[in-house]
Amino acid sequence: MKTYDESARIRTLRVVVFIIFGAIFLRLAWIQLIDSRYKEMARNNILRHVVQYPARGEVYDRNGEYLVQSIECYDFMVVYREIPGEGFDTVRICETLGISRERLERELASARMAPRAPRKILGFVSQQEKLQLDEFNLRGFYTVARTVRRYPRKVGGNLLGYVGEVTEDMLRRYPDYRAGDYIGVTGVESAYEDVLRGRKGLRIETRDVHGAPRGSYMDGAFDTLPETGSSIVCTIDARLQLFAEELMEGKVGAAVAIEPSTGEILMMVSSPTYDPDELVGRERGNNYMKMLNNKRRPLFNRAVRAKYPPGSTFKLVQGLIGLQEGVLKPTNMYPCHMGYHNGRVTVKCHAHGSPLNLYEAVATSCNAYFCYVFRNILDNPRYGNVKDGFDVWREYVESFGFGRNLDTDFIGEGDGYVPDRKFYDWRYRGSWNSQTVLSLSIGQGELGCTPLQMANLAAIIANRGYYYVPHIVRSVEGRDSLDARFRERHYTKVEPKYFDPIVEGMWRGVNVGGTSTLARLEGLDVCGKTGTAQNPHGDDHSTFLSFAPKDNPRIAISVYVENGGFGASTALPIASLLEEFYLTDTIQRQRLVDMVKSKNIYYPAYDK
Repeated sequence: MKTYDESARIRTLRVVVFIIFGAIFLRLAWIQLIDSRYKEMARNNILRHVVQYPARGEVYDRNGEYLVQSIECYDFMVVYREIPGEGFDTVRICETLGISRERLERELASARMAPRAPRKILGFVSQQEKLQLDEFNLRGFYTVARTVRRYPRKVGGNLLGYVGEVTEDMLRRYPDYRAGDYIGVTGVESAYEDVLRGRKGLRIETRDVHGAPRGSYMDGAFDTLPETGSSIVCTIDARLQLFAEELMEGKVGAAVAIEPSTGEILMMVSSPTYDPDELVGRERGNNYMKMLNNKRRPLFNRAVRAKYPPGSTFKLVQGLIGLQEGVLKPTNMYPCHMGYHNGRVTVKCHAHGSPLNLYEAVATSCNAYFCYVFRNILDNPRYGNVKDGFDVWREYVESFGFGRNLDTDFIGEGDGYVPDRKFYDWRYRGSWNSQTVLSLSIGQGELGCTPLQMANLAAIIANRGYYYVPHIVRSVEGRDSLDARFRERHYTKVEPKYFDPIVEGMWRGVNVGGTSTLARLEGLDVCGKTGTAQNPHGDDHSTFLSFAPKDNPRIAISVYVENGGFGASTALPIASLLEEFYLTDTIQRQRLVDMVKSKNIYYPAYDK
């Protein structure tokens, strides 16, 4: 007869067994009816999901010429667990792809860490190499089609930018991308990535138990086709861009041209530049590191990021502010005895007639004249003190687009720099006046402007007081129009009527007698202003600002050459030749072209 304790133990054992079998039953039911993971694992043994990469949208210039094309290439992939146990012919693979055995083994070792996941062995595989690989019938290896960029004109490296594989940091910032995807890194490629990239597709392939392909799953019922990216028409004139890069070769600086009536950027050159094809293909990494270590910084886009002192071109802004403020009239005469002299303050100037009026001061680029104008602006009695007058001056300057971002469609645009009163209070411990900051009157001192901002100033004067936001893209496939901000006029704080004396002075400087006479083009009424920016680290910088024709202008341009000397000696000839080429579609001054191309300006600071 069983005791009470024995019966209790038996009942307890039965309950435990029942619970165990119940748990097993529930787990099996869960796996069979609800949990799809094992079904997916089984399916993955016979299915391969292959990403279909879209072609990026192509880029054209304003005249329909290709700037960027997409050409076909392939990625060589491996799924490590599908490699047969008996191995494969590594020699044939290495010889076909032109890679070392050590590299192949290194990539396979990485693939072994995640044996079920596809792993890229090599990118930029040509169609001929792909066909040879297909003949080998390598189990576990396959190719994925994608496109790479090609640059028929080989121009605009910094302008167009380049495409690169997403980094880990990018993957964290852009969740729509996956490892192995490519993305626009700089320039137009980056600014318009959302329209150029297209949409990826997916192909599902079936395989037998040995991993050999058996065709599309369900006859492609679940496949999705890739969508090609939208094409873009740039505002750039490819022929003008190419000519500008040729003229700027051997020099450090930038050149920017704008169509004043639209704000479209006709040409944007940063020098030294690079062949954009060098950042495509298997040598891309090596080429990139060479450029990155080049002390002349070809990857740095000076046209939109460099902060240069504008030099004498900034005198145009001083004159406009003085006219608007009522402290200057075009007929006002000021003396110049080889410069401005007041006590211990001296600002030197070159030889020219004295005294002179505003028209003559602009034409001859008189330093002394604009020192007087600048002091009259800041010392204007109606503002009570010089610091309040300085604040008013600064507001005018900012209305011309200086000291701030112009809100273009170009990634990485710099702000330049316009100092404020807090800066001078800090530097001079609150004790300063109009003579303390007198270097600002001639575009020196702490002022910093990008070449794009200076070209925009030329467009403002050409338009007599307003500008359109400069932009690099004219139209996007599938869109009726661009952003409304590119069609809006932005007015300065200076009324249009005050621009006429400045324009007249610029016209005289080119066509009557002044510092810009070399820029004269018969019948085109060119207006220009030279600038020589002092440089404490070497020869002065050369700059020139111009637009043409005087009425109904078609081009506004700024050229800046580091260590180029006088504005008329280096920057002016480049700008003038570009204006001639754009407005007449020809060049009559071949000797000037040869002179400019032969001028290589050595800048020792870059080679230290």
